[in-house]
Amino acid sequence: MDKYKIKTLNGISEIGLEKFGEKYEINGNTESPDGIILRSASLHEMEFPQSLHCIARAGAGVNNIPIEKCAQNGIVVFNTPGANANAVKELAMAALLFSSRRIIDGITWVNGLSGSDITKQVEKGKAQFVGPEIKGKKLGVIGLGAIGVMVANAAVNLEMEVYGYDPYISVDHAWGLSRSVKKASDLKKVFKHCDYITLHIPLTDETKGMFNEEAFAQMKNEARIINLSRGELVNDDDIIAALSKGEVSVYVTDFPNEKLIGVPGVIPVPHLGASTPESENNCAVMAVLQTKDFLENGNIRNSVNFPACDMGVSIVKHRLTLTHKNIPGMLGKISVVLSEQGTNIANMINRSRGDYAYTMVDLEEEITVENVKRIQDIEGVLRVRVI
Repeated sequence: MDKYKIKTLNGISEIGLEKFGEKYEINGNTESPDGIILRSASLHEMEFPQSLHCIARAGAGVNNIPIEKCAQNGIVVFNTPGANANAVKELAMAALLFSSRRIIDGITWVNGLSGSDITKQVEKGKAQFVGPEIKGKKLGVIGLGAIGVMVANAAVNLEMEVYGYDPYISVDHAWGLSRSVKKASDLKKVFKHCDYITLHIPLTDETKGMFNEEAFAQMKNEARIINLSRGELVNDDDIIAALSKGEVSVYVTDFPNEKLIGVPGVIPVPHLGASTPESENNCAVMAVLQTKDFLENGNIRNSVNFPACDMGVSIVKHRLTLTHKNIPGMLGKISVVLSEQGTNIANMINRSRGDYAYTMVDLEEEITVENVKRIQDIEGVLRVRVI
């Protein structure tokens, strides 16, 4: 059997790539990959070859990938939720502290001192960097996914009073959340009560710019905001105005840009949320294992454009997989082709997600090339693979 071809973009951890093994050829320049693994490189201008079956993002955000275009072409897109959660959680904890205690300003000031009486200068000037402790303060965690839950629990352990808001929290994440976290029924409650607000939500059409003039006006005076999720969640012009008016005391962002540099009250972090060797390794390993399971077995885990679907390792010789539109009668049309060939179906599973669906069929006999083409030609079928 020919080796699977994997195209890598950005520097992907070797610890992850080693998981591919001998069945795979890793080449950043291949023009006909079966799969792509990337971090932050943009694919919005890329023309996808017919050979491409899947794309794995070694990280949680997928704004650099044209998700709908991929779905229309039957290309499954994976991400790695939770793989970098601890790294982001630790940065969020640091952000809570340096947004309060003016640690960064103090260090910068000390590094600018000169003379033979540094100790005296430090004692005389340190009062300008006084800041409050976080113990006993109220923290609002907006978004209770893998990262948000870890941040909320860590803040509870630091004896903060934590409010959590997430109308779409999963059962698994709800089980992992400390009972000490207070449930906020709406954002207004978070804004009204919390001294600190940390964002852990994805960027969508609905969330873009949702932290704006109206939101800042509802917040507790001199609130501190931490954004380690996506820069576009916060309206830059409005946060600058809120800082100048004292509505917001500090804005920590992991997404600096030309508007925010040098603005009083803005603490710009150079996108360090997942920048730990452990996080990069975890994301790469997770991306590779998901890619392997899909290419070798057809199973889908953590896709952002197709449903989760898992039939384990095939115990028969042939497995047929299809990405297709979520339209009535699809399974019947597929079954007709297989029954006309006299092929026995050993197992079948179908899952849907919005406008798209995925079907896996284990066959006891090999399907003919002609019948593969007949299935591919069914209206609504996007891509057919025989594993």
